[in-house]
Amino acid sequence: METYTSVNAINKHLHLFRAIVILSAIVAVPLAWGAETVGNGDRVVVPLSDPARPAFVKAHLLQGSITVKGGTANNIVVEARVRDTEHEGSEGGMHRIPVNTTGLQVEEENNKVDIGADSTQRTVDLTITVPTRTSLSLHTVNDGDINVSNVDGELDVNDVNGSVTLKGVSGTVVAHALNGKVLVTLNRINPSKPMAFSSLNGDIDVTFPPDLKANLVISSDHGEVLSDFDVALQARAPEQIKEDTRNSGGSYHVKIDKTVHGTINGGGQEIQFRNFNGNIYIRKAGAKG
Repeated sequence: METYTSVNAINKHLHLFRAIVILSAIVAVPLAWGAETVGNGDRVVVPLSDPARPAFVKAHLLQGSITVKGGTANNIVVEARVRDTEHEGSEGGMHRIPVNTTGLQVEEENNKVDIGADSTQRTVDLTITVPTRTSLSLHTVNDGDINVSNVDGELDVNDVNGSVTLKGVSGTVVAHALNGKVLVTLNRINPSKPMAFSSLNGDIDVTFPPDLKANLVISSDHGEVLSDFDVALQARAPEQIKEDTRNSGGSYHVKIDKTVHGTINGGGQEIQFRNFNGNIYIRKAGAKG
């Protein structure tokens, strides 16, 4: 009986020890990620599952700006800050209590990092530091621009009511700014994949390496198109009959493609430029402006 009781006691201690170890591991997770509150913002250090492989970062906001900087570190640092839009002072003798919570959410799995802010009414600005070899999906809707520098990967950038600026990037780019400008400087490109640049109400200004080989598809409604490169324009496609239903009482419909097609240095990957109210600048790195 004493032996049985002793075994039960040992088992109880073992179960308690396991529970303490598990609880300690759970509590230690935020510390391993380096989450902390700094001033009126939050900061999270995210270790990658495999630092030797490229990362993929997705950051989508409803309100706010996104800044991404490439560096030599093998982790990802996310900083979120509520933009100070509160009025200073008091109201009716009452003290104002600032609400600076960002609702920052970060999730990492197999080198894929998903970043968001659980705040729909307040403007949250994100600053993200990533390894140079990182692909990005960056979207924001209101009250902020998107800025990226020194990143090499596949870049998908979309800003509805702000500008997009990508400086010193490499790889492939799909960039859109509905109501802002698109400014891109490419150090190196991936010639095996197409790229696209578009805006509704802003200029598109892209600088390419001088050895660019491309097939251009250009559409501009109310703006000029200027290029440092010699562009060999292709003959316009003949009229194409889209529909002829006159025999059954319908109509004869013809549509003429309004896009301009051309090649640079003999042709290569497809690069699209689409604009409505703004100019398109296709620049060659090192060319005199």
